[in-house]
Formats: sequence, C-alpha cells, structure tokens
Amino acid sequence: MNASSPSPRKLRVATVSLAGCFGCHMSLLDIDERLFDLVERVEFDRSPLTDIKTVGEHEQCDIGLVEGGLCNAENVEVLRAFRARCTVLVAVGACAITGGLPALRNHLDVGDIMLSVYGRVPDDPELPLPLNRVLPIHEVVRIDHALPGCPPPADAFWQLLQDLIAGRTPVPAPGLIRYD
Repeated sequence: MNASSPSPRKLRVATVSLAGCFGCHMSLLDIDERLFDLVERVEFDRSPLTDIKTVGEHEQCDIGLVEGGLCNAENVEVLRAFRARCTVLVAVGACAITGGLPALRNHLDVGDIMLSVYGRVPDDPELPLPLNRVLPIHEVVRIDHALPGCPPPADAFWQLLQDLIAGRTPVPAPGLIRYD
C-alpha cells in the first residue's frame, strides 16, 4: 500500500477594504478562472469571496491584502485589528499606499466640508469620527509589501500572490503597474 504524502498546508488569505472604491477587489476578482488554481493553494478567510466579515479572534492569516486609505476612526480600528491577525500585510492600490483620491480632501477643513454637504456637523453615534486628513495605511501600521496601481491589474495580483505563496519577495514585473 502506497502512502501518499500529505498536501502542503494552504496559506490563509484575507482582504479588507477601507476608504476606497472597491476597484482593487474587483481587479483581484478579475484573475477569473485562475481563481480555481488559487483556491487549490490558498484558503480565503475574510474576503468578498467568502462574505466573512472579520478574521477569527484566535486565528492568524498568512497574507492580508488592504485596499483603501484611512478616512475615519472606524477605518483605523479595522486596520489595526486586521494587521494583528495577518503575518504579511500588503498595501494594495493607490488609496492604501498614498491615500489616493480620498486624500484630495486633505487640504480642506473637515468641519467646513460637513457644513457644506450636510448643513451641519452630523452628531450621530452610529457615524464614525472623521479624521482631519486621509492617511495611507503605513502611517498607522507596518506594511510588508505594496502593490501599486489604481487599481493594480489582475495580472499584477496574480504575480503578487504567486510570489508570496512561493515564499519570494514580490516585485511587480515592468508593464504590470498602471494608473487608469
């Protein structure tokens, strides 16, 4: 009787979207049928593929992908909790890396914006407290890698994940990074 060797452990991958447009997640999903190859090698935790909202309290993910910058206190809280659960954290896209388009408000006063938009400063405990400026995630937590682009194309995601799964330092191939 031949004993087959056990399959290698699947890496756990989780994603989170903060202050952004969800375009980076859409680009990840654009790897299309390669998702079938990917799920042979990884297990998705928190992500739009699973609809899991949080990484388990006592669980660790191998790879965390963060889309979006930080525009309010809730974003900061979610990011810190996510960082605590991820061994490797990747800032994905211009918003996570630089604050992106949401950071265009950084030269404006948040109170003035609220008055202009709502006619008053909303005072509802359900609304997260806005930050004075939109922050890139590296200003709040340590990141291990960055995948630039707006959004990064599917092939760049594919290469990043293949490199991380293989234990290599990801380096985007020339021509894969674009800002559409």
